[in-house]
Amino acid sequence: MNRRAIIAGAGIGGLATALALSRARFDVTVYERAEALEEFGAGLQLTPNATRVLSNLGVLESVRAFATSPCAILAIRGSDDVTLMRMPIDDAERRWGAPYIAIHRADLQRLLQEAVRRTSSAKLCFGSTVEDVWGNGDQIFVGVKQGSRTIQDSADLLVGADGLRSRVRERFGFGETDGPAFAGRVAFRATADSAHVDRRWRRPEVCLRLGPHAHLVHYPLRGEAILNLVAVIESPWSGAANDHPWNGEANRPALDRAFSKWSSATRDLLAAAARWRAWPLYFRPSIASFSLGRIALLGDAAHPMVPFLAQGAAQAIEDAGALGRVFSQTESIPDGLVTYSRARIGRAARIQIEAQRQGRIYHLSGPMAFARDAAMRLLGPAGISARYDWLYGV
Repeated sequence: MNRRAIIAGAGIGGLATALALSRARFDVTVYERAEALEEFGAGLQLTPNATRVLSNLGVLESVRAFATSPCAILAIRGSDDVTLMRMPIDDAERRWGAPYIAIHRADLQRLLQEAVRRTSSAKLCFGSTVEDVWGNGDQIFVGVKQGSRTIQDSADLLVGADGLRSRVRERFGFGETDGPAFAGRVAFRATADSAHVDRRWRRPEVCLRLGPHAHLVHYPLRGEAILNLVAVIESPWSGAANDHPWNGEANRPALDRAFSKWSSATRDLLAAAARWRAWPLYFRPSIASFSLGRIALLGDAAHPMVPFLAQGAAQAIEDAGALGRVFSQTESIPDGLVTYSRARIGRAARIQIEAQRQGRIYHLSGPMAFARDAAMRLLGPAGISARYDWLYGV
């Protein structure tokens, strides 16, 4: 008889985990609090360490059909559009063993959901929030709120893929010091019709514009029909995680002020988007383990990170692949989760730290920005590529 797993959360990590555990002979139920998976967010860069896992899960080809394949990553000085660095990534499969692609978040989530629905041993339950967790011997129990009623379910394994404010993580008992902390930055996200954008920026390239206290990333999506835009600015705001005034509709004047002295091309890109949405960026401290008995944490529930290495979704996908590998080799749930945690915790913590460091580098000003730009030119494409081997080549 198959082992049974419950997954809290049907985001990218939760859906990938459902596929991975189904392949490891689990019957899987995914509980998702939303009534349906709606189109939200914008683009994602899926780096080779993530697409390698998607290939192993049998979904990469369907994902690539809806993705774009950037040929390079460009770093551009935001004030005058000078190219500081061009790192080719069209050879990613040769160098890192898997492709580097970009896709709309909603497209990826839809494709993963379709793959889960085709899997006979997996079930998706929407409008279902895991609110309580307790153990009893060799079973883990959950209380699931569905509308006005609460049901009880049990399994051999519970995976908390329920995001930054994970209810499952609360079970680990880290206390108040474990709460989300504002990272001092707000990410503004939008898409623009490519027809309204200068032809130069429709090319299949990831462009990273750098400047004092802000940066802008843009690249084409959906057959180059739209341009994905992510602008990150520094903010002095601090407070509780649920009351940020920009949590949703963008404060457009703040966005325009942050880029007012940048190049006209940068300002034209910002103007091309009709509607911006804003998300304050948060992080949580690193923790000693991603597992507790028969419970595992995954993705943002385990290691939320700022997006400056494009690794949020990628690391959740890596987590899913690691769980699948572990449980294809062991029957013991507690032992398998200890192995999973040991395999993932050091790498995830390093990426959390490196992503924060990268964000500081992006926003340098004055002599420090001059030194950064000179270092990029000195390293050149080969040197820059080598700096990512540890991340993409796993």
